[in-house]
Amino acid sequence: MQKILTAQQTREADRYTIEYEPISSPDLMERAGRSCAEKLKELFSPNQTLKLFCGIGNNGGDGLVIARYVANYFKKVSVYIVYFSDTTSADFDLNLKRLKNTTHCRILHIHTAHEFPEIKPTDILVDAIFGSGLNKPVQGFSAQIIQKMNMSKVPIIAIDMPSGLFAEDNTENQGAIIQASDTLTIGSMKLTLLYDHYYRYTGNWHFIDIQLHRKFLEETETQNYLIEAQGIQKILRPRRKTDHKGEFGHALLVVGSYGKIGAAILSALACLRTGAGLLTIHLPKCGYQVLQYAVPEAMVTSDSAERLISDFDLRYELYSAVGIGPGLGTDVLTEKALEGILNRNKRPLVLDADALNIIAKSKKNLWEHIPRGSILTPHPKEFERLVRETLTGYERHQKQRELAMKYKICIILKGAHTCVALPNGDCYFNTSGNPGMATAGSGDVLTGMLTALLAQGYTSEETALLGVYLHGLAGNVASENDAQESMIARDIIQNIGKALTKLR
Repeated sequence: MQKILTAQQTREADRYTIEYEPISSPDLMERAGRSCAEKLKELFSPNQTLKLFCGIGNNGGDGLVIARYVANYFKKVSVYIVYFSDTTSADFDLNLKRLKNTTHCRILHIHTAHEFPEIKPTDILVDAIFGSGLNKPVQGFSAQIIQKMNMSKVPIIAIDMPSGLFAEDNTENQGAIIQASDTLTIGSMKLTLLYDHYYRYTGNWHFIDIQLHRKFLEETETQNYLIEAQGIQKILRPRRKTDHKGEFGHALLVVGSYGKIGAAILSALACLRTGAGLLTIHLPKCGYQVLQYAVPEAMVTSDSAERLISDFDLRYELYSAVGIGPGLGTDVLTEKALEGILNRNKRPLVLDADALNIIAKSKKNLWEHIPRGSILTPHPKEFERLVRETLTGYERHQKQRELAMKYKICIILKGAHTCVALPNGDCYFNTSGNPGMATAGSGDVLTGMLTALLAQGYTSEETALLGVYLHGLAGNVASENDAQESMIARDIIQNIGKALTKLR
């Protein structure tokens, strides 16, 4: 799994690489700028015009290197030096000289906002004013330049970080911030790029690998990681020729209420498609015949109530894993039933949707009764109900980590880059998935998948990481054949098998 470094750690990685590779600072900048230039060539056609706005520090130096490498590719390339200070960095000075000596780029100097150039609809802007080392809000002259760039309504490509945005905590950041369509983040992933809250500034991110020293990366400690295919492949177990269904667990799903039996079907199908050997579904009487017909591979038990779940009087020792929540409803009888299972069952549970809403609204502290190793899967609104306060991306992430550590559980906070917080405080951000998965029932599918993996004997941590990545990968496979706008939850289920094949 790729480590996510802080801005300070990234600077230390640069210094370590320069000393021990060894490589000079200008050559490391050359490596970064050249790689960014290649990405720009991938993203845009050569008949467009490029306007690069470069600060006078090392981020600006990166921009100058980029200008040199794209000068003969794009139709026209212009460089605008933004003098937010009287002091320039040595690498900036060197690359400005190189740019003047080796290309015919227009180089213009901006000291006041009045010198900001006219932006045409065919222009692409490159933001290389401030990098990830920024530690105070952008105001004054620099803020005016940023605001004018944002008002241009053309694509803006941020180099390393959108100027004005801090790499970690932006809770108190009230300064001007570039609104990029894409961010080329250099050397290491930045935490802020993974928070949905800041997408309007970061746009889509692209990781630019500049081969920072492997020893530094291996030895540097962090609690934040990216979930990547290579790491997930190590978790996924092969099946043996002699295995039988009993080897893959007996899952129980407690799901559904009147009008929400579809959630039960989706979670059940996903559970079976993810490899559970046996599946029992417990749901209200009104859903019994529907489930027997829709999911013939599963066994079904019905609640004593007609339209909702009112009792969990089941022998939990018969089941390898239990998933609760999809379509459950929050009736007072269901609330009492959930309290009962939390009090009686001590093995890890998968808790989603209305199970989480019941925990949030209960006047009792049900947190204390959640079994260790349980997996909770809230979306942002459900998480806010659980913690009873509105949070920024950074604050929400810290609260998620604290809760996972306090109650020794896994918390999967769903989003564009779903974050998995483990009981030891480590957090993993998912890299699979696409916007087509933002559809009704997608979360029910994830619950079924997680319950299946837990039933098969994966640890809670393995289940959370593998389940989240596989869920997103199935969505990616589905989007290869259909437009994202037309995707429905069943498309994810139908592609779980293909996703497993692709992962293997």
